[in-house]
Formats: sequence, structure tokens, C-alpha cells
Amino acid sequence: MKWYLKVLINNYATFSGRARRKEFWMFFLFNLIIIFGLSLLLDFISGFFDYDIVPLVLGIYLLGILIPYFGVAVRRLHDSGKSGGYIFVYFIPFIGGIWFLILMATEGDKGPNQYGPDPKSPNSDEIDDIGKPLLDN
Repeated sequence: MKWYLKVLINNYATFSGRARRKEFWMFFLFNLIIIFGLSLLLDFISGFFDYDIVPLVLGIYLLGILIPYFGVAVRRLHDSGKSGGYIFVYFIPFIGGIWFLILMATEGDKGPNQYGPDPKSPNSDEIDDIGKPLLDN
């Protein structure tokens, strides 16, 4: 959960720096859990109303999470030395999703690269990707 909160609180709209695989995939996993949980809860609640509130509330959540998702994806690409423009690979028909998945799962560059210091460095728990202190756990 700390990785999800790190993306939302410290790096909401940060597209510079680098993000570890763990940061991206934990953010992705918690998004899936929240979306699934919201869907179940809202489906139950909407049974008491004349209209379905699931698409409205999920739509609002997804719009709110869109910028941090793109931010962590771009930072993840930076970790492997790729430009943030590679995010558009996802929109290539048929192979784009698979290629994007491979890019997100690829191990990052060891040591600093043109986008910043290695997020796996020994002090990465105390300092985020762009040098700001993280919130206390």
C-alpha cells in the first residue's frame, strides 16, 4: 500500500525521474483491487436505487487515477533508459499491449542514467525519485 500512496501523494503528476518495477506493479495491483472492490460495493448499493451508480463512480475514480498512472508508467520507462514517448506503444493495434507489458516488466538500468539516480540505491526508501523526502510510514 505504501507504493500506491507514494504515487498518489508524493508523485501525483510527476513525469520526471525513475520508478522501480515494484512501484509500478504495486500501484497497478492496488488499482485493480480498488476497482474490483468498488465495483462489488457499488453494485450492491445500486440495488437500492432506480439507477446504476457503478459507471459514474468508477468513471470518476478512473479519471482521478489517470494522471498518476501515466506518471508512474513514464517514470518506469525512464528507469529502463527509454523516453516517456514509449507510452504510446500501448496504442499500437494487436502488439502494443504486449510490447508495453514487456517494457513495464523489463529490469531498469543499474546506476544513474539520463533520467536520474537508480531508485534501487541504498537510500531509495528515504528519498523519492526527484530528491524529495518521502512521508513517514
